[in-house]
Amino acid sequence: MLTPYHLLPDNAKVWIFQANRSLTQDEVWEISDILENFTDRWQSHGRDIAAFGSLYYRRFVVLMADESAFTLSGCSIDIATKLMKELESAYDLQFFDRMKLCYKVTNDLVGSFSLSQLAENIASGKIKKDTIVFNNLVDTKLDFETKWEQALQLTPYAKFLD
Repeated sequence: MLTPYHLLPDNAKVWIFQANRSLTQDEVWEISDILENFTDRWQSHGRDIAAFGSLYYRRFVVLMADESAFTLSGCSIDIATKLMKELESAYDLQFFDRMKLCYKVTNDLVGSFSLSQLAENIASGKIKKDTIVFNNLVDTKLDFETKWEQALQLTPYAKFLD
């Protein structure tokens, strides 16, 4: 059941899927509609899931689910994964490449590069200690709000700054 973001508890479960490129405006509209329909109908063993789905920075699909009433089943999580695979195919995207790091170029623009290029990008000055990077492994809504976007120096990648 589609639930407004502000009504989900701080401990709502979060999944973040990072696209390999920025989405076009048409893709944003289409995928936003798909996410709204998906979260409105998402169920676990026949029970409606209080859920939210949205796009951020034309680059990230974020799904949230309130597990306070019941824990989501593996099947319901598999259904979300299937949706993301379908979006990959329909829009020629990649959402499961965990070897890319996204960072803020401006407040509205997100860039990315392979993790193997991190040290090189730091050495060249493209990435600095205060560059905002995205931690797509956050687990809860509260962590999404407080730890998803962080300065490089506050992340495990800070070891590459020396």
